[in-house]
Amino acid sequence: MLRLALVPLPLTLSDDALRYLWDGRVTMAGFDPYTLPPAAPDLAPLRDEVWRRLPHTEIPTVYPPLAMTGFSIASRLPFPLFAWKGIATAADVGGCALLLALARRRGIAPGRTIWYAWNPLVFLEVGGNGHVDALGVAAVIGAVLCLTPRRSASGIPVEVSPARAALWAAAGVLAKLAPLAALPMWSRQGGRPGRFLTIAAGLAAVAFLPVVAAARGIPPGLVRYGVSWEFNGPLFEPLWRLLALIHAAPALAHGLDFLKWMTGIWTALNFLYPLLYPQLLAKALLGVGMIAVTVLSLAERDPIAGTGRLFGALLLLAATVYPWYLLWVLPFAALTRHAAWLALSGLILLSYLPKIAGVSLMPWVFLAIWVPFLLLLVVGKGWKA
Repeated sequence: MLRLALVPLPLTLSDDALRYLWDGRVTMAGFDPYTLPPAAPDLAPLRDEVWRRLPHTEIPTVYPPLAMTGFSIASRLPFPLFAWKGIATAADVGGCALLLALARRRGIAPGRTIWYAWNPLVFLEVGGNGHVDALGVAAVIGAVLCLTPRRSASGIPVEVSPARAALWAAAGVLAKLAPLAALPMWSRQGGRPGRFLTIAAGLAAVAFLPVVAAARGIPPGLVRYGVSWEFNGPLFEPLWRLLALIHAAPALAHGLDFLKWMTGIWTALNFLYPLLYPQLLAKALLGVGMIAVTVLSLAERDPIAGTGRLFGALLLLAATVYPWYLLWVLPFAALTRHAAWLALSGLILLSYLPKIAGVSLMPWVFLAIWVPFLLLLVVGKGWKA
């Protein structure tokens, strides 16, 4: 009911759903949204009121094929925005049902699921703003459910279902790319890594192959997002400022000059100079950190705690942390009653102040969000169920 009350309302805090509908319309018209940005002349006949409200019309889409399927379906229905928000809400309610099943299978008090199901951030971002993350989060919960052993009447754990978990995992990746990082960890937790990865990675590869072929590599929208997007990253914001303060970029440029002098390669390395600026250097360092936490996650044996810990670490290392990104962590924070992440689901709403009140994010809003979270992270009990 909390979600349904928001579904009929217009978009206010985010306009991402407008881009979803545009991408769906472009797809249904037979064009490729991965190579043609909304501003492309070829798409001029499709332009309407939705197009006029779109931001970033120069950037092609970044959304995977399953998400694009949902967008396409909603774009063909009589009330596209209402239809899409209904699809996202149905996925979110389904995710709540899967979370309840996960709590019961694990022997966790079912009432803990309320920390997710009744969380204001969740129904605001799904029922209100219609974010596609709801599809991916539901699929991730389904994967973790299949990887969690159920107990027989005698109390002996029953074998998990790696094949079904792989299907859920593939659906999550095809809804949004975040679950890619969890595939190695989940493959080990399922007990049959080869089978799990063959199914999950294989299905994802088959779905992405036409996209990669059409774009002749990584879709340009994803490249642009990775290089240019940055907002409210808890480690990124102080890191790039520190790199600027210590003049890391000029020092690396001088090092590159020395390397060219030593090797005699004078022009082949010139493409690196435009990449030497603090923000991109910070993203590169944090990218190394993401690889490290993904590797470390291979030691995780508990699917609930491991998934929550991995997604939480990746979020902290991200350069962009929008409020709805927390949806990937909150189901597992709810089951473990992780105080820091549950508190952050309320604190993160302060990041909307720059949009609705014209208040600068840095430094005070940023500190108001992340300092209480970090304090709770230090003193809390962590991911113990």
